[in-house]
Amino acid sequence: MGLGLASTFDAPERAPKRFAASPVVVIGTDTLTVGRVTHRLFHPHPVDARLLAELRALGPVATDGRPDAVGVDAAPDAVRAVVGDRGRVVTGDERRQADPEPGRDAEALVTVNALLGTAGGVTTFVAVFVVASTSAFAVALRRREFGLLRTAGATPGQVRRALLTEAALVGATASATGCLLGSWGAPKLARALVDGEIAPAWFTIRDTAWPYHLAFWTGLAVAVTGAWAAARRAGRTGPVEALREADVDSGVLPLGRRLLGAALLLTGAVLLGRALLADPSDLMGRKTYTTQPMLLITGAALLTPLLVRPLARALPLPGALGMLVRENAGAALRRTSAVAAPVLVTVALAGSLLGTTGTVAAAKAAEARQQTAADHVVTGEDLRPVRVPGATLSPTATTGLFVRDGETAVVRYEARAVTDPAAFATLARLPVVAGDPADLDDTSIVINEEIADSESGHRTVGDRIDVWLGDGRPVSLRVAAVLATGTGGNGPYVTATHAPAAPVDRVDVRLPHGADPAVLRADGATVTPVDVWAAPRTSSQTRLGLLLILGIALVYTALALANTLVMATSVRGGELRALRLTGASRGQVLAVVAGETLLAVAVGAVLGAAVAAVNLAGLAAALASLSAPAAVTVPWATVGLALGGCALVAVSAATLSAARTVR
Repeated sequence: MGLGLASTFDAPERAPKRFAASPVVVIGTDTLTVGRVTHRLFHPHPVDARLLAELRALGPVATDGRPDAVGVDAAPDAVRAVVGDRGRVVTGDERRQADPEPGRDAEALVTVNALLGTAGGVTTFVAVFVVASTSAFAVALRRREFGLLRTAGATPGQVRRALLTEAALVGATASATGCLLGSWGAPKLARALVDGEIAPAWFTIRDTAWPYHLAFWTGLAVAVTGAWAAARRAGRTGPVEALREADVDSGVLPLGRRLLGAALLLTGAVLLGRALLADPSDLMGRKTYTTQPMLLITGAALLTPLLVRPLARALPLPGALGMLVRENAGAALRRTSAVAAPVLVTVALAGSLLGTTGTVAAAKAAEARQQTAADHVVTGEDLRPVRVPGATLSPTATTGLFVRDGETAVVRYEARAVTDPAAFATLARLPVVAGDPADLDDTSIVINEEIADSESGHRTVGDRIDVWLGDGRPVSLRVAAVLATGTGGNGPYVTATHAPAAPVDRVDVRLPHGADPAVLRADGATVTPVDVWAAPRTSSQTRLGLLLILGIALVYTALALANTLVMATSVRGGELRALRLTGASRGQVLAVVAGETLLAVAVGAVLGAAVAAVNLAGLAAALASLSAPAAVTVPWATVGLALGGCALVAVSAATLSAARTVR
């Protein structure tokens, strides 16, 4: 992840192409500056005829048919003196800003950077979680060993230092191995990202040293940090522990752990509630829905021993074997909790991440479908609507606005430019809070609640609002209607008069009965039934990124389960042999082990599902408060596959280890 991130920080330097032969390039005005705030315009200005004539007086001018920029063979200072504030003058490598999509290389890396950053954060969280859980269980298994050390005269500090030294040695070895594996795997990760169309075709791993340092020291810190709490508990082990033979766990949930678990759950709930009250749309952001579950996951995991016995009693386990499974799981709280914890992580992340993206996609789709009475949508570039007798056609174009928010801020909003307000009013079914979109004309604007309730003051129907149009022109418009914020696509709307440079890219159409939709087709146009056009969609890049994150979590879970169950079963030889002496067959003993393991997995699944349910319930409440459709989408298939994988790994590790012990 570090090598991948390091490779996304800088886009490759590319030489200018469009005006490579011109030493100076003049670009038409393409930014809006208000105070200290600068935004890129939605519709940049061309180099006008008057300025072009003045530039020709300085030297040869190169044009290519596109009016947004020209090349000039003249002294840069002379060109700047002529251009003034009518455009931008660039030289050297900066001339590539006039190339088509000059920022596409940097923009292409934004998705990769966000994905690898999120994956790295989730990886670190899961690693700390798993190491801490496994270390705590390992210390519990070794309490007789520590008791013997204390009997032999070891001080609590010596026991703690011994454990931390072990963790440091293992962590250093594992981190070094991980760095070697990372150098081997990073190019393969880059190739997978390119093949999945997440990264641009030219993306490769760069030779950088700092990710190795970051990875090594992070791994070492994770190992020592994960063992630290367990080492403190080991230092408190008394000499009498060397004589203990009881397998019933006690003292597994000290007051400090209870308070920390409760505090984390409360903090997660408070943050969720605050987001709902302050800015519900924030819960739909990637940073929020990937980090929000972590507090709840950690809090639930800390309190897992408190919940094992009630959950074990609640699950139906008939017969003598069922009773034995239930009682063993309830008695061995540390073992059950250690198995449940990684399952909790996987189920909670799968349900929360995929559930959130699926729910938001479904809400956007339902919202889009509700907001038009059209039966077909025509999309394409620079559409020329085809006139059909008896049909209602509402052409719109993509544009934007800039609105002052407070004393110093200016916010950039994507907007739609309406060509035919009457047809728009006929087909639009917008979530109106106040006013009437049918009143939209060349002197008015339709805004949403986010703009209406900005820091500049509350705006309502009839008020005037000062905005900058997509080409930077300042205008004052009357508010014709206010719409609910929704999922982010509700306005603003202006008429096409305010966006003359915006080509029509969408036409909503309601055809007369029996008309053939083929009549709507024109060169480059795509005609889609509205139900298909509004179907829920999650981009393949987003889906692949989330599956990558979940894949990492599942690998950690598999390692933790296998490791924990092999350790746990290896010390149960006496207990399992006692079962054989009481008359249980070898198969029955293995069935008990498998049953206990499945019960622990089920506990983790229930807790993980509860965490996911809380997150999805918060999202549903946020959508409802935004007046957006709030049907929750649960990724049953993915969660089921992840849970099935956990169960398979856990049962295999437990039964194979038990089979070597029981003959």
